[in-house]
Amino acid sequence: MSLPLENVKVLELAQTLAGPFSSQVLSDLGADVIKVEKMTGDETRQFTPPDLDGESVIYLANNRNKRSITLDLKTEEGINIVKEIAKECDVIIENFRTGTAERLGFGYEALKEINPGIIYLSISGFGRTGPLKDKAGYDLVVQAYSGLMGLTGEPGGPPVKAGFSVVDLTTGLLGAMSVITSLLHRQKTGEGQYIDCSLLDSQVMLLNYFVPTYQATGESPPRMGSGHPSLCPYQAFEAKDQHVIVAVANDNLWIKCCEALGWDDLLAKDKYRKNKDRVIHKDELLAIIKARLRKMTATSIIEALEAYGVPCSPINSVEQIVNSEQVIARNTIQEIPHPTIQNLRAPVFPVKFSGIDVCVRSHPPSVGEHTDDILTEFGYSSNEISQLSKKGVI
Repeated sequence: MSLPLENVKVLELAQTLAGPFSSQVLSDLGADVIKVEKMTGDETRQFTPPDLDGESVIYLANNRNKRSITLDLKTEEGINIVKEIAKECDVIIENFRTGTAERLGFGYEALKEINPGIIYLSISGFGRTGPLKDKAGYDLVVQAYSGLMGLTGEPGGPPVKAGFSVVDLTTGLLGAMSVITSLLHRQKTGEGQYIDCSLLDSQVMLLNYFVPTYQATGESPPRMGSGHPSLCPYQAFEAKDQHVIVAVANDNLWIKCCEALGWDDLLAKDKYRKNKDRVIHKDELLAIIKARLRKMTATSIIEALEAYGVPCSPINSVEQIVNSEQVIARNTIQEIPHPTIQNLRAPVFPVKFSGIDVCVRSHPPSVGEHTDDILTEFGYSSNEISQLSKKGVI
């Protein structure tokens, strides 16, 4: 079965997470991704521990279905090889500091001269324009700057980072979506595209309703832990043996919640009947609910609420979700065949299509694993490849 991007060739001039994750999404959908690495490899190869048989787990999770070539981009020959490959590519993905790609000779304007239809995805911390265009941006830095950490944490407590690299990963998804959009645009118009995709912009977008909340109140929303500013009860609670989530998103669910747990006394009180009133009296209501749920086991809470159709969940660990029946049934985590690592497993492209079989085609490559093959593909002779190797270009 053919894949939707199988005729698309991508040159990845990016490292760490947002860029490689973006190109992995494209590679999962069939694109041929050529990953350019420095001689020591992608930065994430050094992000250990933990590791699997000496390989960084972060690298392994974000580089399947790609081919790797090593190039010294401080050499003229290395730059020329990038240009030769770019001539025949549909997409370039880079995440250099602002101005670096232009200085090296493969910025968008330079590559557009040799490949007018090129789609050029430029990922940066703060965008390629504006007063912070030269500022380095890692996931943690942008979690702090974007307001995300200002919203995350318990009331009155310190700011807390998200549990995973949400900035890098969401930016990578937006980058991949923008590339696919640009491919459709090129199909209609024949025009290439420059895409300026930043970590900061992606997180400002994800602030979503918090922006009009600020407009409505004139105040920055406070940290609320697992709570919600407009719904109650809608958060984590401590049971006798485990934390659980109870998500009462409307008044009908409040009635069902009280019936399920035998809370006739709470159901009878007018001040808790409507969500707006429950939010107004949130502190006293939550104190009552917390005291009651602490006396129950997580299983008894979940079983009671699910019997009445009230949304709820145990708060699972990674171990629990990896081994959960639903994840296994959906085949969301799959084994990735690897030449040196046994039973390598990772989350795969999660969307199920009726007519497209998205699958793992190849393992995350070793450093420069495909250098000779790629150079041969682009017209370099075995003698030329040997000379480049002797010079330290590859």
